[in-house]
Amino acid sequence: MTGHRPTPVFDGHNDLLLRLFSAPERRDEIWLRGDGKGHLDLPRMQAAGFGGGMFAIYVPSSGGAASAGLDAMMDAPPYDLPLPDPVPQHTALHVAHRMADDLHWMAQASGGAFRLCHTVAEIEAARQEGAIAGVMHMEGAEAIDPGCEMLHRFHGLGLRSLGPVWSRPTIFGHGVPFRFPGDPDTGPGLTEAGARLVRACNALGILIDVSHLNAKGFDDVARLSDAPLVATHSNAWSVTPSTRNLTDRQLAMIRDTGGMVGINFATVFLREDGRKSPDMTLDPLLRHLDHLLTHLGPDHVGFGSDFDGATIPAPIGDVTGLPVLVQALRDHGIDKALLQKLAWGNWMAVLRRTWGA
Repeated sequence: MTGHRPTPVFDGHNDLLLRLFSAPERRDEIWLRGDGKGHLDLPRMQAAGFGGGMFAIYVPSSGGAASAGLDAMMDAPPYDLPLPDPVPQHTALHVAHRMADDLHWMAQASGGAFRLCHTVAEIEAARQEGAIAGVMHMEGAEAIDPGCEMLHRFHGLGLRSLGPVWSRPTIFGHGVPFRFPGDPDTGPGLTEAGARLVRACNALGILIDVSHLNAKGFDDVARLSDAPLVATHSNAWSVTPSTRNLTDRQLAMIRDTGGMVGINFATVFLREDGRKSPDMTLDPLLRHLDHLLTHLGPDHVGFGSDFDGATIPAPIGDVTGLPVLVQALRDHGIDKALLQKLAWGNWMAVLRRTWGA
């Protein structure tokens, strides 16, 4: 691939903001100069063809020591990990505001190399002008109040995509636990506040991400929402039976609303044995791709890496592995037209259908 410009990729999900939040004194080193750690920074993104993506505001759970042995458990299935406690809204709001500020700072500090975008037109303009497009996403709506006043305020700050839950329960609904093997039917659906949140997102044109919702919550969003069903970073349950993956029934519902699924690069959701180890080929990812293309069609699949939020297959490693993934898709028989849809076009189409601009 020497001498060729990397294929531009739009990515449905990353957790770079969590890295910045965790080390505020090192923001310049992490973002602008690149410390060589984690999966993302501005220099590596520019070199790898990372054209844009959803940047997640995610409130970490307290009690990190309690999770010290979770990696080992997730590399030796079966496992069923306890869910963290809910996060109070006032705590989540403080964190969310700091992460939103960091995203605005990323744009300001980049000197035009990175732009916070609110519309598809702005994303496409950034691509044409050689800048990376960032979209503000919220993974878990703990920062939002029951009356959704804060939803309007974050929309004013640039919020254009939101998942009602991560895996912790919220006032809006219930996420799936980290369980393998297991299926997504793990508890009750949306609350009354959750129904209000769906309607408010529809009114504002905010994409509703179903990635972490359990089956009943997914069905409630499908019943209440007038927008496409989108899973920004999820895989196929029929290939890897994790609670976080989507059943064929759910895939059919996503397809029928004109929605899409971004393939999650996290090893635990790719590997058929459910292990967390990065020591794997890209064959499992290709099996998920084939399954999603069969059940969704070529217009409803993209990428949702989970960079900086998950263990990634060794052949990809970090954002600089995107060209490796693209070449693997070519070698797998994906032609140029479909590759352009998977890497960029399908995300732009579903965002237009959702945002209306």
